[in-house]
Amino acid sequence: MTRKSIEGIIAVMLTPFTAGGAIDHASLERLIDWYVAHQVDVLFAVCQSSEVFFLSLQERADLARFVVEKTAGRRPVVASGHVSDDRAGQLEELQAVAESGCDALILITNRLDPKNEGEAAFRANLDWLLARLPASLPLGLYECPAPYRRLLSDSELSYCAGSGRFVVMKDVCCDLARVAHRARLVAGTPLAIVNANGTIAYEAMRVGSKGYSGVFTNIHPDLYAWMYRHRDTHPEMAAELSEFLVLCSVAELMGYPAMAKVALRKMGVFETIACRSLDYDYDKQFWWGGAPIVDKLLAASERMRRRLAAIEAGDTNQSGTDKK
Repeated sequence: MTRKSIEGIIAVMLTPFTAGGAIDHASLERLIDWYVAHQVDVLFAVCQSSEVFFLSLQERADLARFVVEKTAGRRPVVASGHVSDDRAGQLEELQAVAESGCDALILITNRLDPKNEGEAAFRANLDWLLARLPASLPLGLYECPAPYRRLLSDSELSYCAGSGRFVVMKDVCCDLARVAHRARLVAGTPLAIVNANGTIAYEAMRVGSKGYSGVFTNIHPDLYAWMYRHRDTHPEMAAELSEFLVLCSVAELMGYPAMAKVALRKMGVFETIACRSLDYDYDKQFWWGGAPIVDKLLAASERMRRRLAAIEAGDTNQSGTDKK
């Protein structure tokens, strides 16, 4: 398999469901097109945002296959999908997802040490899987927060980077200094560190994160893409955009992934906001005014897009602090 660049804005894909609880493939196909239209660089299927722990193995394998098929080479697709505690179960899950033809297979770090026993357990489980997964298939790492957040030590990260088999790590340490340190640690290897924390997204990009892969890639990924691609050419506007994105990210507390599904339904992408990972009643959840907040979030994002478009068109009055 030819290795593709797995960096930039990596969307953590949602899984749309029908009112009856099945995967809604029509909405999923629209979601893929929406990501592509909104400047996403890589699609990450079968991840926590996809509600991976609430999908059957058949659903996980079919989901990865569908995303690869419908993306049709327009963007690289990476996928995870191993949720079992035991090695044999994980191998079965990973092999099933790998058969989708994804561009990289992502290993969840806490699954490599399910009992949180330490580096010896991590290395033993990792080596066992590496010996059985296709050597030609690029791999990735994901410090998924569920069922517990298992951050890699420096020696574990160096071991993975030095193997030459890993091309990306979704970093959830949420610590800017540590992101910078990790970027230096893997320099000169195929492994790219991609930060997942929205609060430090801009600063992390400036110290070595090869993009961003957080939950708000499901609201306005194109704004993160602009910040990543123009952070050096338009630093003042990129810094202002960063402040806007950080404030917007507070809306995650309204109940993710459902709040993102609310936004995507308003944009005509999803039919329902149904989730398996949480019991979410739209009317009750939004009694305090959450629905108008989503409307205002989308409207504010659109106004920001117009400002950025004006800057690219040469309107210097839109750069940096708004002077109106």
